[in-house]
Amino acid sequence: MMGRTISEKILGAHAQKEVAAGEIVVARVDSMMAQDGTAPLAIRAFNEMGGEGVSHPERIMFCIDHNAPSPLKSVSELHALMRKFASENNLELSDIGEGVCHQLMVEKGRVLPGELVIGADSHTCTYGALNSFATGVGSTDFAAAMLTGELWFRVPETMRINVRGKLPAGVYAKDIALSIVGMITADGATYQAIEFSGEVIRKLSLESRLTICNLSVEMGAKVGLMEADEKLLEYVGKRSDRKFSPVKPDRNASYAAEHEVNVGELTPLVSLPHQVDRVLPVEEVEGTIVSQGLIGTCTNGRLEDLRISASILCGKKIAKGTRLIIAPASREIMLNALREGLIEVFIESGCVVVPPGCASCVGTHQGIPSDEENVISTANRNFKGRMGNPSAYIYLASPATVAASCVEGKIADPRKYIRGNCRS
Repeated sequence: MMGRTISEKILGAHAQKEVAAGEIVVARVDSMMAQDGTAPLAIRAFNEMGGEGVSHPERIMFCIDHNAPSPLKSVSELHALMRKFASENNLELSDIGEGVCHQLMVEKGRVLPGELVIGADSHTCTYGALNSFATGVGSTDFAAAMLTGELWFRVPETMRINVRGKLPAGVYAKDIALSIVGMITADGATYQAIEFSGEVIRKLSLESRLTICNLSVEMGAKVGLMEADEKLLEYVGKRSDRKFSPVKPDRNASYAAEHEVNVGELTPLVSLPHQVDRVLPVEEVEGTIVSQGLIGTCTNGRLEDLRISASILCGKKIAKGTRLIIAPASREIMLNALREGLIEVFIESGCVVVPPGCASCVGTHQGIPSDEENVISTANRNFKGRMGNPSAYIYLASPATVAASCVEGKIADPRKYIRGNCRS
């Protein structure tokens, strides 16, 4: 009998039968999330379906993060709609200033190993770092799941990527992720699951693992998954008292493709406009003038990222003519950054620190670039118009590369700035 992948096991358990890639199943959903760009559409679809009450309110969270605080009256009305629906249906709502939906789902213990999770946001795949099948869905599908507690899924084929080697100094999880995106390409894993494995993954922090899974969808994947280990089990044990069952693939599981990635000679990488898979070593784009930087988002706005950024910015100033926006991924992260003195470092260096949330990533407020400006960002997408201006150019890189580039006012190799604690 052929073994099963992580995706096949999780979907099978939630559909209450054994399943294989290619099958269509209806499965119980453990947890679901919608944000202010998608929840209003889901609410309207829910009402059109004749919904009079959600089936499992304890499984649902709404998050106001994409436009927080509201920049427009029309957006404020959408936020009000979310607050009203959440109140009437006894749903948890994370309001302005609490942070990015994907960080909050993890912090609040709403995602556990072996669970099936949906989000009305494409980067829901981030939670695969917690050994869950987590995927983005449309607002209408989300409404159906609120109504029934279930949803249909096509069981994906799985690609396995083994990451090995010793990660060089000045190279981070974002560089690993960009190297894989460049190798697989933007549509090379369309509707597949990706299992990330290997010695490098096991040594990474949970924060770094989230970064890698976050970019799974940038390869077209439905989900990105990692196995559970002691590091993960310790984290989720502190965040939730719900029972869970970690899932491992069978040794004889069938994979659509398998790849080996050796990071031993990896250098800092940069994704060039306007395609996420146009990835080059930083040495090949050094000197490109940048007008704005962004450190934050659901990809790289965690405490680890802020520490790395502060270690480079400490005692330095942002280059004249350059702006650097810092957006912590959650209130908890911002408070810890305050306690560690990181926020002070950012402000002293000339950065602009904005409330926890998505900031300018989606292109609706808090830093929309002007025509022809180059932006270097820790976000996950750089297609034309992503940050609100189709005439601007977005480069993607690690927090270290973004920080170094804003110090110099041009794309820079961060390795020359690598050191220990900011105050040392």
